[in-house]
Amino acid sequence: MARSEETKKPSAPAPAARAASASTKKAIIDALNKAYWMEVETTINYIANSINLDGVRAEEIKKSLATDITVEIGHAQTLGRRIHELGGRVQGSMAFAAAQKTLQPPRAATDVKAVIRGVIEAENAAIRQYNETIRLCEGVDYVTQDICVRLLGEEESHCREFLGFLREYERKG
Repeated sequence: MARSEETKKPSAPAPAARAASASTKKAIIDALNKAYWMEVETTINYIANSINLDGVRAEEIKKSLATDITVEIGHAQTLGRRIHELGGRVQGSMAFAAAQKTLQPPRAATDVKAVIRGVIEAENAAIRQYNETIRLCEGVDYVTQDICVRLLGEEESHCREFLGFLREYERKG
């Protein structure tokens, strides 16, 4: 055995998650439901904006939004499955309350910057929600926490992409 292997200490096992209280489990399910509806609303607005935007400069944004529709639906489905696994119930459209004011299609179909800013704001809201849910799950629900960490990374990547679009649009005027 090599000398470095002799001196290695065995790694400590990961701490086990403590049992979630009923109130903590409800809080996690509520946080997942909020994230679920955010993803659904983002999908609705991405569809509208990917159709409504006009102009040569809008084409790249429209394509990006159209591609991301599938990603956002996948996020909602992942969250919905986890809600169900935790004993919660995925609600139907009557429970939906719209909140994304800045991601609404702009009056001027050529106002690409407004759409980009709306996407950035929606992604930042999702990032905040996932971070909150991750903290809520710490030491209690590692599966939900892992799901939220993965989705957080995807939201951060998408936000970064649109920050790049915004810089380009602001530079070009």
